[in-house]
Amino acid sequence: MKLLTGMTLALVSTFQVLAQEPVHLWPAAAPGALGSDDKDIPTLTPFLATPELATGAAVVICPGGGYGGLAGHEGKDYALWLNTQGIAGFVLKYRLGSAGYRHPVMLGDAARAVRLVRARAAEWKIDPKRVGIMGSSAGGHLASTLLTHFDAGNATASDVVERQSSRPDVGILCYAVISMGPNTHGGSRENLLGKDPSPELVKLLSNELQVTPQTPPCFLWHTWEDNAVKVENTLDFALALRRAGVRFDLHIYEKGNHGLGLGSGNYDPGKWLDWTRDCTSWLKVEGFGRK
Repeated sequence: MKLLTGMTLALVSTFQVLAQEPVHLWPAAAPGALGSDDKDIPTLTPFLATPELATGAAVVICPGGGYGGLAGHEGKDYALWLNTQGIAGFVLKYRLGSAGYRHPVMLGDAARAVRLVRARAAEWKIDPKRVGIMGSSAGGHLASTLLTHFDAGNATASDVVERQSSRPDVGILCYAVISMGPNTHGGSRENLLGKDPSPELVKLLSNELQVTPQTPPCFLWHTWEDNAVKVENTLDFALALRRAGVRFDLHIYEKGNHGLGLGSGNYDPGKWLDWTRDCTSWLKVEGFGRK
């Protein structure tokens, strides 16, 4: 996979100061919490674009890690890249199978994150109608789950956050686990669903089977060489989007294995991978990026 050339490291470093302290998704204990340690407290860390670049769009970022960990280069680094496009990045620390959690806890955390960004849109200078979700590997599975299992919110809820829709306006899926079926990533499936999930649960969380015309537009990328998560995950999801009449931008690159992130130099724009260029163009089309 070819690397980009262009911008300078100094450009990205200027955005790091705009990171804020993590925000708890719930003011008290999160629903289904198994304790009160850090692993039991889902959070959202805002990385806001500088005012002169900000477009008002935002993306919630779900790092990968097999539902057993959270990969930093698929979280903060993505947020800093989004900032260069004028887009606010919100890095989600969701609860994990390695800490004893199972579905639907992770989906609940992702849905709450999107609702929270919308509920605090005025504070963060965000357009609540331009809030997307992004995920890599197992984080891509979580993102694709919300893209296919959202709701409109509860208009009568006493909690103003719960009144908000959890439907993302766009999705960005990077070498994502999509299926819980034969093409799944075994570790992600076990961490999410346990050792012996029912066929019904496997089908429900095989998100290529859950696409509808209401699924948001998506940017999808994978590599042919990926030997950890099969490229069929992305191809099958794209086919499902096509059948449902949902817009998408699909990129299958020949070279590059799993977990690439932005590339070998995550903070060096001169080494960002081609997908960042392609996604930047798509974000402009969708009204998220700078024109």
